[in-house]
Order: sequence, then C-alpha cells, then structure tokens
Amino acid sequence: MNLLRAASTVSLFTLVSRITGLARELFVAATFGASAWTDAFNVAFRIPNLLRRLFAEGAFSQAFVPILAATRSREGDEPTQRLIDAVATVLFWALLALSILGVVFAPAVVWVMASGLAAFDDAVVMTRLMFPYIACMSLVALSAGVLNTWRRFAIPAVTPVLLNLCVIGAAWWLVPRFGTWGIEPIYALGVGVMAGGIAQLALQVPALMRIGVLPRIGWTIGGMRAALRHPGLRRILQLMLPALLGVSVAQLSLLINTQIASHVGVGAVSWLTFADRLMEFPTALLGVALGVVLLPQLSAAQAIDDMGRYSGLLDWGLRLVVLLALPCAMALIVFPKPLVATLYNYGAFSARDVEQTVRALMGYGVGLMGLVGVKVLAPGFYARQDIRTPVRIAIGMLILTQVMNVGFVPSLGHAGLALSIGVAALCNALLLLIGLRRKGVYTPLPGWAGFGLRVGVATALMGAGLAWVAHTVDWVAYGAQPLVRIGLLALSLGAAAIVYFGALLALGLPLRQFLRRT
Repeated sequence: MNLLRAASTVSLFTLVSRITGLARELFVAATFGASAWTDAFNVAFRIPNLLRRLFAEGAFSQAFVPILAATRSREGDEPTQRLIDAVATVLFWALLALSILGVVFAPAVVWVMASGLAAFDDAVVMTRLMFPYIACMSLVALSAGVLNTWRRFAIPAVTPVLLNLCVIGAAWWLVPRFGTWGIEPIYALGVGVMAGGIAQLALQVPALMRIGVLPRIGWTIGGMRAALRHPGLRRILQLMLPALLGVSVAQLSLLINTQIASHVGVGAVSWLTFADRLMEFPTALLGVALGVVLLPQLSAAQAIDDMGRYSGLLDWGLRLVVLLALPCAMALIVFPKPLVATLYNYGAFSARDVEQTVRALMGYGVGLMGLVGVKVLAPGFYARQDIRTPVRIAIGMLILTQVMNVGFVPSLGHAGLALSIGVAALCNALLLLIGLRRKGVYTPLPGWAGFGLRVGVATALMGAGLAWVAHTVDWVAYGAQPLVRIGLLALSLGAAAIVYFGALLALGLPLRQFLRRT
C-alpha cells in the first residue's frame, strides 16, 4: 500500500467534506450573521460534537483501533468479528442511555457549557433536538475504525459530507418555511444536523457488508452479558479510562473557552466557530488524514515488533507535517482577511464580523503546526497502547491554556482564547516529540537540517508575497463584486503555491522521498 496515496485519498475526501462544511457555515453566516441565535446554535451543536470527540473519535478510537488491528494481525478475521460484535453491543446500549439523559438534562448541560448566552432557551431546545446525534456518530466512529483497519479509507473520509449537505438543505429549504409556520427559523439547522447523523450512519451499512464485518448487536440481556465478558472489550475499556481522561482534558479546555466566550459578548462564540472552520481545513486535510493512515500501520508494526518501520513511519509523517503545514500556518497569519472576507462577508455577516473573525483566525494560525503535529505524534503513543503519557501532557496543556487565558483575554478578547489554544498546541506537540525520542521509538532519519532550511526559505518567500497582496487589495470593498473577489483569492493562492513549490524545486528538495510504501 502506498502511504502517500492512501493519505491523499483521505485528504481528497476530507477536502470535499471541508468544502461542504464551509458552504454550511456560509449559509449560516449569511442567513443569521454572528447573532445571539447563531451563538445558541453553535453552542447546542458543540455539545454533541464535544461528546463525539470525547467518546467516539477520541477515547474510543484511540483504544479500539490498536486492539482491533492487533487482534486481526495475530488471530485472524473470525476472532476480530467477535470483538467487533461485543464492542457494538455495549456501545449501542450505552449510547441509548446517554441520549435519553442528554435530552432530559439539556438545561443543565447548556448552563455548564455557556451560561452567558443571550438566547439560552433556544440553545436548550436545539440541544434536545440534536443530542441523539452523538449516538449516530459514535456508531459511525466504530465503523470508521473497522473500515480503516481493513484499509477502506474512502467511506469514513467522505461520510461527514452528508451532514453538511443536510444542514445546507435545511438552511435553504426549511429556514424560510419555519418562519412562515411560526417556528424559530434557527431550529431548522438542528433538524438538518439530526438528518445528517442518520444519513451518515446509514452509509456505513453497505460498506461494512462488502467486507463482511457488519456488527451483530446483542438485543437481549444475555447478549449484553456475553459482550461484557469478551476479553478484548475489557482491554479496550481499560485503555479507554486513561484515554478518556486525556481527551476529557482537551474537551474541558474547549468547554471552559466556550463558557468564557459566552461572557465576552454577543458574537464571540460565532467568531471563534467561523475561524475554527477555516483552521480545520489544513488540520483535517493534513493531520487527520495522516493520523487515520498512520495509526493502523503503526499498530501493525508494533504488533510484530518492527521498530525500524515504526520509526520510519513517524519520520515520514513529521516531514509531511513540516512540508505542508508550515506554509498553511504562514498563510493564516499573514493572509487571514482575504480568506475571511471572501468566504463569509455576505448577507448578515458584516465588516465588523470579518475583523473579529480575522483576529481569532490569526490566533489559531500561530498553533497550526502544533495542532497538525499532534495528529501524527499522538498515534505514536496510542499504537503502543501507551495513553498515559499523552494524558499527562494534555493535563499540563490544559493548565497552560487557562493561565494564558488570564493574560490574553482581558486585552485580546475572544482572539486571546484562540491564541491560547494555538500556543498550547505547539507545546503539546513538542512534548510528545520529546517523549517519543526519550522512549527510543523514534529516531529522526538523516537530512532534517537541509530539509527544514529549504522549507523555511520557501515559506518565507511565499509569506512575503501573500502579505503584500493582503495589504494592497481592499478585500471588504469588493463585497459587491463577489466573483471578482473570489477570482483574486484563487489567483493569489495559486500564485502562492507556485512560488512555494517552485522555490522547493529550485532549492533541490527531492519531493519523491514522500512516496512511501508499506
């Protein structure tokens, strides 16, 4: 298997997902602006997303994928199927109970998340409407872990597109009808989210059937007891406890920042959300894609004790992070206004909203290298079933983030929250790298100094050009001519890519070194 091709496949489908996700945000921004109702929707949607990252894509995936890959490598497909059935059974019933509790206690959940919301009651209604989304997405995460282990990367990567299309459809078709029917229009977005969750779950069934590993859920008490007795499940639960603590730390930081933002003022939660959407493009296209491809491969190398291959995989991933994430970070820092104005400055999204979103985006840009790097470095620990080390580092980063918030937020407002996250992400990645080096499982291959120098020079040249364009053109003034503004943005980014990769080639960087095969 060509790793770069596999990562590129994930990146391609993730790009489609992020483009449709951006279109979703554009519909929301143009329809509602950065208003109290938008803040309420973003908080209500963030609650199931927080739990999804906490249980599904976070602690569960970190514990499930290494055990699944090791079971398949050592024992074959039949024992692996029994493990999948046991996990699916326990997960289904736990999610059903969690969804019921979330709907009942929605007011308390919203209060803990963002007590300063102006549209608090609307947030409660939408939380009740969207809370079962976590059940759909947790089962989707189970499917993604199985499909990625079987090297079927396309379906998990393209699945989020369905959510975005459903929300876009709701914004376009349901919002005006809800207004006519006397229902708060923002509630239509909640209906779209739940429709998207159901659609994503439905897409997994034929994909799992094609590889013959569709989970069989135990519907009786006896089936539940049998699932709980499975030794693989017990091992996953043992690994999940420290993983849950580690992911909880990251999500606790997000919760605290959302709570702070809800008190900064109307619009603060939305400005951070819109900036986060842009920051997620490089984070998902690079970090998530590399993490998805690397974790099963690292787990397989660890299972057969091939540490040379293990270290080589990490080195390959880190070089790709530097090659692709560094220029993206430069663009977010020196070129944020053209990006935000071109993508969001329509309808109810004002010039002030542009400026405030730009400030948040620059803060995130500072830490982009760290945010992407963690997606490559953390699997280096998870594949070895060492979750305690990332947990300890994450706790330290939570404390560091809140200490920085004390200093940054009074002077920078909501942008200080983004900057704190960015700086903490850089520190997180650095400590993970040091940990892998000290454990002796990662040894950098020769050539890093020359590689880093070439990438740094090319990035500086690209950044200088983007900074000149950003300050020469009045991007907000072109709001009445969106096609002109879009054309200028595409021309600027295209020229930046040519300058960057042209400089790398001129400096003699052999790009073919990244065509790695397993």
